[in-house]
Amino acid sequence: MRNDKSGIDRLLSNRVSWLADSGPEDDIAISSRIRLARNIEKTPFPMAASVEILENTLSIIMHAVRKSASFPDVIEFELEKVSDLERRLLLERRLISRELLACKKGSGLSVSKDETFAVMINEEDHLRIQAMKPGFQLHEVWSDINGIDDALSREIPYAFDSEIGFLTSCPTNIGTGMRASVMLHLPGLALSGQINAVVHGVSKLGLAVRGIFGEGSDNLGNLFQVSNQSTLGESEEQIIDKLINVIRQIINHEKNARQTLLEKKQNFLLNHVGRAYGILKHAYTISSEETLNSLSALRLGVDMGMFSSVDIHVVNELFLTVQPAHLQKYAMRELESADREIYRAALVREKLRNIDSRN
Repeated sequence: MRNDKSGIDRLLSNRVSWLADSGPEDDIAISSRIRLARNIEKTPFPMAASVEILENTLSIIMHAVRKSASFPDVIEFELEKVSDLERRLLLERRLISRELLACKKGSGLSVSKDETFAVMINEEDHLRIQAMKPGFQLHEVWSDINGIDDALSREIPYAFDSEIGFLTSCPTNIGTGMRASVMLHLPGLALSGQINAVVHGVSKLGLAVRGIFGEGSDNLGNLFQVSNQSTLGESEEQIIDKLINVIRQIINHEKNARQTLLEKKQNFLLNHVGRAYGILKHAYTISSEETLNSLSALRLGVDMGMFSSVDIHVVNELFLTVQPAHLQKYAMRELESADREIYRAALVREKLRNIDSRN
């Protein structure tokens, strides 16, 4: 079993696939993700299971994942053997949830090397299967994860009721057990003062709007996750189609907001982007919040053609590498908050200087 540090290092050696900036509508839609909640029949949910049952469940699921052709180069983590820092790093990479962050005994993660597919084990449910792609690709993600789900179901007897659907620990997931979401970058709506109205309108349609790390997280960097809330009474295809229709409307609103800013508030827009670029290039201490908000402005400038020398891939990856756990991993030591702000500023300056030196 590949575990702990070697697994983390293998993940860090590759670019994150969902930040590839190579999908449809990728100037606004960062990534598309679907998670499926599944449980093993006749087995207590994780919250009610003994350590012995949890460890047995972990073994069964990891074995099933290894047999799946969808995970040709799987990396495995038993979370009780992973440090607190490295668990937070997995959270920052969107591979585990906040709930799994606190789980240790009998909990785990199996993930493909490119991080396209992952299975959280013994979180709220026995399995949380996840698939992600860059850009706006919910139908394609559904096709991928449906195949993985079918493959795992041949190895694992799922808890399923013919009338209700998949049985889950939380009643809000019963039915399809599916959470589909798209991460959107919406600086145009934020700068034009329209974002609150859009979030309110989306919520009235029965969808959820959350921050970059899901429920309870802040909307830093103008990054928003829009997802379904209902899992019962509709098919997976119906849920996805409803979400797609809403996402398309949000994308159109964001495009219109950006165009309006360019046409009617050009100096305001240029000043916003230029100040952010200056801060990132010249700051010697910077907080996570200020960095993410400045990167949001820089990404907006790149997407709107204001820069010829800034690589969008570097900007995208900085959204991840400036996070606290990643910073400390690269620094190879624990850093106090003030030291993280100094190290973060130095890292960003170096990345942007390297871009400029190539042009």
